[in-house]
Amino acid sequence: MITRLHVTGVRRALRGALAGLLAAAVALGVAELAAGLTGPLSSPVVAVGGTAIDLTPVSVKDFAIAHFGSDDKTALEAGILLLLAVFAALIGALAMRWLAVGLAGLAAFGALGIGAALTRPSAGPADAFPSLAGVIAAAAVLTWLISTARRPSQATPRRPAPQQETAAPARRGFLAMAAGAAVVAAASGSAGDLLLGRFSAVAARARVRLPRASVPASPVPAGADLKISGLTPFFTTDSSFYRVDTDLIVPQVSPEQWTLQITGMVDREIELTFAELLKLPLVEHDMTLVCVSNQVGGPYAGNARWLGVSLPALLRRAGVARGADQVLSTSTDGMTISTPVDVIMDGRQALIAVGMNGQPLPLQHGFPARMLVPGLYGYVSATKWVTRLELTTFGRRRAYWTQRGYAAQAPIKTESRIDVPRPLARLKAGPVTVAGVAWAPHRGISAVEVNVDNGPWRTATLAASDGHDTWRQWTWAWDPAPGLHTLQARATDGTGATQTPERAGVFPSGATGWDSVVVTVT
Repeated sequence: MITRLHVTGVRRALRGALAGLLAAAVALGVAELAAGLTGPLSSPVVAVGGTAIDLTPVSVKDFAIAHFGSDDKTALEAGILLLLAVFAALIGALAMRWLAVGLAGLAAFGALGIGAALTRPSAGPADAFPSLAGVIAAAAVLTWLISTARRPSQATPRRPAPQQETAAPARRGFLAMAAGAAVVAAASGSAGDLLLGRFSAVAARARVRLPRASVPASPVPAGADLKISGLTPFFTTDSSFYRVDTDLIVPQVSPEQWTLQITGMVDREIELTFAELLKLPLVEHDMTLVCVSNQVGGPYAGNARWLGVSLPALLRRAGVARGADQVLSTSTDGMTISTPVDVIMDGRQALIAVGMNGQPLPLQHGFPARMLVPGLYGYVSATKWVTRLELTTFGRRRAYWTQRGYAAQAPIKTESRIDVPRPLARLKAGPVTVAGVAWAPHRGISAVEVNVDNGPWRTATLAASDGHDTWRQWTWAWDPAPGLHTLQARATDGTGATQTPERAGVFPSGATGWDSVVVTVT
């Protein structure tokens, strides 16, 4: 008798858990459908994920970037959905005994989604609608499923035979309703995805025709790209260029609606449309961009040919007021980045970029426009989807990452990376090509050295230079003896400063140390 009651209890809990999972699926599907009307940023998963990113400690963010790379957002979404599934199963199981508790759990879930949506940058009252619609639909589905799932126990007579006769139709009814809920979840979610397509900027980007540069970049010197198998190409393709930002979904900005405002401590405020920006003289410039989250030897660096309007020229047009020492740039997603005024104005080729590698900026890299300042890590220079430049002071305003403890002044560290051979490679005895890239944007690279097993440093051969704002490839011929070997590389920049051996993490102003690889020669 005790065993039978235990089995019955487990079955009831499992039915409740299934009911909770299906209610949550309907909530997400209906919310996605509603977000198709109000906009993708109002989706509960996106809103909660964005809030989670903002509240996540810096050390956890660095861990996620280091271990998941550009898939860190996918990992976050998967984590949110997993937690939601566990929570939904739990409230469903509780609802089998106390329906009010289950409904309260759904209300808490809805309140979380509404709160997250309304506190995102540029949020409006309509952004609460998807979470509200989703939780109402989920409450209805949970009530119906739980009511149906309870019928066998509520209608159980004293005699066994009628109990079986009563339970079978109830189980069929529950399964039929469960299947219906699954169909509603899938259909509403798919319809929402279709509606969300109207917010896409893909078609708008395809219509953009960039003018020719008034100041074209010089041709890349012969010998700048060594074309060694396994070596990072001189120019990084758009699809291979790293992406590190805080957006779960890529902002979709129409160039017809985009404007750039220059405000704050200026003699005259300026607002430019995208069409007006393209009518200004355009500069083409090769530049290496590096993320502060790049570990020693890491992949978060890329080199591209950029096209844009001179940022110093725009600031001179606005007239920088005396005392302004910071440009606080703001993205359409609310991200803020602070850049020293004196660095922008010191003669380097800072841009409001509209093109990358001969095409309009890719959506994930800031279309229709982004900011770029050579020599600074991206978090203090490379605002994507930029819409506003405020001239202010560091004492008055702090940007997103500096509020979280990162350094306000962050020139890119001198770095070198070994691309060939790969770590833990097994090599045959005989001549081996060691090759990699080195960078010190705005200072340039003057030398790269390699050592084996902490032996003497050997000078590598540098590829031709395309200017001091881009990385340089390098190569070194090695004739190794059989055995286990450790290769290390270090670079010297254009000022004569050699890369430090001191190991430091990315926080608060970029990683330091020498890249190394261990290989086996047979």
